[in-house]
Amino acid sequence: MEDIDFASLLCSRLCHDLLSPVGALNNGLELLADETDPQMRERCMDLLADSAKATANKLKFFRLAFGSAGGYGAEIDTGEARAALQGLFGEEKRIELGWMVAEPKLPKEAVKLLLNLGMIAGDALVRGGRLDVGAEQGAGGMELVIRAEGPRLILDPNIRAMLADGGALSTVEPRTAAAYMANRLATEGGGSIQISGGNDEHLVVGVLLPA
Repeated sequence: MEDIDFASLLCSRLCHDLLSPVGALNNGLELLADETDPQMRERCMDLLADSAKATANKLKFFRLAFGSAGGYGAEIDTGEARAALQGLFGEEKRIELGWMVAEPKLPKEAVKLLLNLGMIAGDALVRGGRLDVGAEQGAGGMELVIRAEGPRLILDPNIRAMLADGGALSTVEPRTAAAYMANRLATEGGGSIQISGGNDEHLVVGVLLPA
């Protein structure tokens, strides 16, 4: 039952995040059906194009971050991961992404962990800012680091707690599902997630996965 329950929570999270762009698509189609003015129809088409792109970007991200990433094998091209995270936040021009991952490929689990942590840290930048994502592989293992900086940073205490200790599945909610998944990926990889203390402008999240 645990896997079914967690899958349901992830589905709830996905539906919540996709509701806005899909709703905008529906609104655009309704406006287009009733509009006769050429300029307004052009604006409706722009709205539809933007909403379709946002939906596609979110689905691409969710496939890599939450799904099995079928077709990628045991390792994933880090360029794909960068494009997925850029697509999630980049279109709004609200968050500047700094990508500091030199490896051309990383293990699938490490990429999923990196994306989930990146999404959580990016969501905490409620007024925008900069999100730096780094990964370095050495003899001792792989180190993942996420740094978020902005004028207003809010990390939900429940998400922070879920990242730090995982908690029980019975305590997971749709909004903390990604944090639960990140904790599971880290612990199953032999590591643990470290989070910087409370600060309304900076957040650093790190994971060391042993070799």
